[in-house]
Formats: sequence, C-alpha cells, structure tokens
Amino acid sequence: MLKALQADLAIIKQRDPAARGTLEILLCYPGLHALTLHRLSHWLWGRRLPPLPLLARLLSQLGRLATGVEIHPGARIGHGVFIDHGMGVVIGETAVISNRCLLYQGVTLGGTGKAHGKRHPTLLENVVVGAGAKVLGAITVGANTRIGAGSVLLRDVAADSTVVGIPGRVIHQSGVRIDPLAHSALPDTEANVIRNLMERIDVLEMELARTQGCLRELAAGRPLLEPCNGAAQNLKDREILEFLGDNPGTTS
Repeated sequence: MLKALQADLAIIKQRDPAARGTLEILLCYPGLHALTLHRLSHWLWGRRLPPLPLLARLLSQLGRLATGVEIHPGARIGHGVFIDHGMGVVIGETAVISNRCLLYQGVTLGGTGKAHGKRHPTLLENVVVGAGAKVLGAITVGANTRIGAGSVLLRDVAADSTVVGIPGRVIHQSGVRIDPLAHSALPDTEANVIRNLMERIDVLEMELARTQGCLRELAAGRPLLEPCNGAAQNLKDREILEFLGDNPGTTS
C-alpha cells in the first residue's frame, strides 16, 4: 500500500498544476483519499472470510460519503492512478484500472445486464477518461487512449485512440503522444465527417458529369480521349466508414 500511495502522489504532482506539495495532496485530494480507502477495502474483500467482505463494503460506503467517489471493493486498481476532483465517480465490482490512468469527475465504469462474472470495463495503462464519460460493459480500453468528456463507450477500443461522442466513436492516433490534460485538443468528429461527405458529393457529381460526357461521346461514335473509370475509395471515405462503425477493409 505504501508503494501504491507513493505512485499516486507522484502522478498527482506530475499531472495537476494546482498541487503545491505533498502535505496539501494528502489533506485536500478526495481522489487520493478514495483510492487509499479502496486499497484497504479491497484487501479485506479478498480475504472472503465473514465478516470481512461486509466490513469491506462498509468501508467503501464510508469512502463514498467522505469523498463522493464510489468504488466497489472488488475493483482492481493499479498504481499511479489519479481521480481528479472525484465527485460522482462510480467504479463497479469487476472493473480493472491499470497503472497511470486518469479519471475526471462524473466518470462511470459500469456494468450492463445482471449476469455474474466480468461485467465492467478494463482500462489498460495510461487511459484518460474525461469528465462525465461513461464506459459500460465488459469491454477493454487499449493503452494510451483518451475518452472525451461526456462520451458513452460501449465497445472495445484499440490502443492509442481517441473516443468522442454518444455512442463513443474512435479516431486512431497511433504513434502520436497524447497530452492527458489537453481536452481542448479533442477532434470534432461529426464536423470532419460532414465535411468529408460534402467533398465526396462534389467528387461524385464531377464523376457523374464526366461519365455522362463519355456516354455522349460513345453514342456519337467518337473515340474517348480518356478512360471513364470512377474514383477509387480514398482516406476520407474510410474516415466516414469508421465514424459509422463499419470496417473499411470489408465490403458488403
């Protein structure tokens, strides 16, 4: 627990410009308090001997009352995790949060359905979940992924991605280092897709006009000066398909 506390202190100092010293963090950061209480309740939960699980649940409720952060004792949380502000955060029983993840206020790592077993998300290392975002179900969020504020994520996400919208849609940024605090840098996916659709309509209209010209030349018995093949699918078409949740590598 001491190593975990040291890692949690270090990540807060690294990622929060408002943190002025160790004592202030220890006294004034509810996210740190919630994690510390959780590590104790998680230890009790793992013993599975009555009445220790009940004590674990009571301790988690005490943490909820004191910090506004609700973490089930069964959740597994790594080192260097930062719950910023914390109020309204809910983390379910089978959730797994790997090292150096960052969660803002109002985040829910929730389950779907009433089935037993794994039913909450797994966040791999360095995942950032923006304020008010909901990650639901037994899904896996790849390392170094950002989930934008207010998004609702319902399916697995590959590493090095950015997720925005309801439902959450993925924009891959493989190989790009992401600043976890740069929320203003999240892309406007809907605007990009609408722009791409308008450009694609322009291209298709030009192709249609050229094809009509080719047909008139053929009908008149004149030779064609250039082939009349249509334009191949381009990168912008693939971006539209990704937004719609289709696999750009397959055709129906």
